[in-house]
Amino acid sequence: MKTLYLDIFSGLSGDMLIGALIDLGVDPQRLEKELARLDLDGYHTHVKRGHKASIEGVKFDVHLAHEHTHEHSHGGGLTHTHPHMHEDKSHRHHDHGDPHEHEHEHHDHDHNQEKHEHSHGHDSEGHGHEHSHGRNYAQIREIINLSSLSDWVKQKAVAVFHRIAVAEGKIHGLPPEQVHFHEVGAVDSIVDIVGACIGLEILGKPRVVAAPVVEGTGWINCAHGRFPIPAPATLAILGARGIPVSQCEEPQELLTPTGAALLAEFAESFGPMRDLVAERIGFGLGTRDNKTRPNVVRAVLGETKTPDQASATKHDWETDTVTVLEANLDDLSGEILGYFVEKALGMGALDVFHTPIQMKKNRPGVLLTVLCAEGESDKFSELMLRETSTFGIRRYTAERRKLRREFTKVKTAFGEVTIKLGKLDGKLVQAAPEYESCKAVAEKAGVPLKEIYEAANKAFKVP
Repeated sequence: MKTLYLDIFSGLSGDMLIGALIDLGVDPQRLEKELARLDLDGYHTHVKRGHKASIEGVKFDVHLAHEHTHEHSHGGGLTHTHPHMHEDKSHRHHDHGDPHEHEHEHHDHDHNQEKHEHSHGHDSEGHGHEHSHGRNYAQIREIINLSSLSDWVKQKAVAVFHRIAVAEGKIHGLPPEQVHFHEVGAVDSIVDIVGACIGLEILGKPRVVAAPVVEGTGWINCAHGRFPIPAPATLAILGARGIPVSQCEEPQELLTPTGAALLAEFAESFGPMRDLVAERIGFGLGTRDNKTRPNVVRAVLGETKTPDQASATKHDWETDTVTVLEANLDDLSGEILGYFVEKALGMGALDVFHTPIQMKKNRPGVLLTVLCAEGESDKFSELMLRETSTFGIRRYTAERRKLRREFTKVKTAFGEVTIKLGKLDGKLVQAAPEYESCKAVAEKAGVPLKEIYEAANKAFKVP
């Protein structure tokens, strides 16, 4: 199973992750070409090789249009309209996305830090006027969804932004759709988050696991006031996913809200490496020189194998590992059971179902089953113990074999419908209309849902 292990001993930010993915083999020119599908103006990316604590890696930056004059006036390095790889000499660009800069928080940086804030929300420190110039979450979601990026990149990028918007919304007392990203932060955040998703897709959408989350100590000044590290948004994002965080002796911030959201969305579990054969190793560089550890993230791409996976390599199907939680119930009402299913799915379970069984003393009962990501098993175990009548839960991991999925659209008399395709070894073996797409068309056209399914199946032609 192709696995990407993120060794986040020095935290993570969006630009550090992209730097590591480029060091693993993602072509910067291809990344730039894919980012252009966003149709987002006012920025350019910059890629350079450099060193941190004698470790060579890649520094990825997003430069905004108005940075040009500032950079030239300092006689620094050249600005680029396209990504370039070159050695990091004596000049220093105004690097964006440092792991100590908040892509989303309103931070008052010291003068020796980078010049741009990555900010959004309702800033009580004099940034209230920025709302008219920034973008809120709903607008950013629209930019991504209207782009020509792949469906997978769109889905993942929107999901990462949603995690940030939900966390910031709770902090500011706002619905997620109304959370504002200041123009500077919005552009950087879109490029960092979408760029990370593109990089993972280019690498083949590997299973992602990560080391335990580590954060520094100290205080930060932000629009919420003077707060201890971890920052409010970072802590809220990790908490919502149930990810534990430990602090180390580094006297500054290591993990940004963007880094936290990317981990929350992609990482299945957190812990030491397990049965990983390292094929490629990449290093993504931050800007600062930390006191206790190199300011880098190490990304390890390789294979994790179990004894029965030898046969799996004969086919091009996708594989992953999920946790299965089970409980036998014979004293739970249908209303409570239905409520649990709805709640568990709403909390992000991969699937929830119940099966009729015969229990001891010949009683009829149900087998309640929850499928979830490995890193979320404790969350759903607690939910089952609290919301059902069970006194115990069986837990085990299961490997999945999945068809490679693609999406296409067909035109019907009622509107355009999305078709999900399943391929094995390059051949189409499954094709089915997407429910949400059919539902939207049916509601708009005012016709029965089954007619949309019939029309979509009729319109689709096997290649």
